[in-house]
Amino acid sequence: PPLRKQKRWVAASYFVHFYTALGLPISLLQVLLLLGPEPSFDAFFYLNSLAVFVDATDGTLARLVDVKLNTPTFDGALLDNIVDFITFTFIPSLVTVAFKIVARDDVPMVLNVAVVPLFASAYQFCYSGAKTTESFVGFPSYWNILVFYVYILKPARMVTFAVYAALNVFSFVPVHFVYPSRTKKLQALTLGLAAVWTAALAYSAINRGTELGVQVALMSLLFPVYYTVLSLYLHATGYFTKPRVIKPKVK
Repeated sequence: PPLRKQKRWVAASYFVHFYTALGLPISLLQVLLLLGPEPSFDAFFYLNSLAVFVDATDGTLARLVDVKLNTPTFDGALLDNIVDFITFTFIPSLVTVAFKIVARDDVPMVLNVAVVPLFASAYQFCYSGAKTTESFVGFPSYWNILVFYVYILKPARMVTFAVYAALNVFSFVPVHFVYPSRTKKLQALTLGLAAVWTAALAYSAINRGTELGVQVALMSLLFPVYYTVLSLYLHATGYFTKPRVIKPKVK
């Protein structure tokens, strides 16, 4: 049954909103460090990972205390979008310049890698149909993951340009992508692989610049490939748009 609107649940709901908002000072700290005389990739990686952890867990807490019922005048979804835009898009765009992933005088590259993603994500976060009950619609703005791989693996300029260009386009194309915490199809497998993948990213970051660190980063690309193939398969077969049969609850 839904939680009744009581003072303790109202307080708990505002605490969840505060928890979501923690992503803002975390992002501010990232900006200050990135604009400093010696930008630290370690600081970016750990702080951005912390912000992603907050984002990955606040939704569960929000549903647990039923924030919509207990704080009806506070738009937690809007707050979440503001924090996510900064975490997943603005900070990664700044990283591309701060760590000289792209040369500042390479205008086409700067536009494609640092500027266009801002517009693409702005569209994503303002598009009312960007999320369904089980999917993202359009590329879900995982720019922080992409900038990590580009920094660690240092691919050729044209490879980086092509990948960013493709994902910029897919931000506007209504292709459904797996929403790991909501997509029921193969969810256990997806979450299990995601956990292994996360550990691989952490290892690659800690051991970046070493041969083994690069190899682990390359191997970890298997999960993004799995994620993309599964998303395209489920989209092509109409899984995300099929009507769901809701089973009645047995009392």
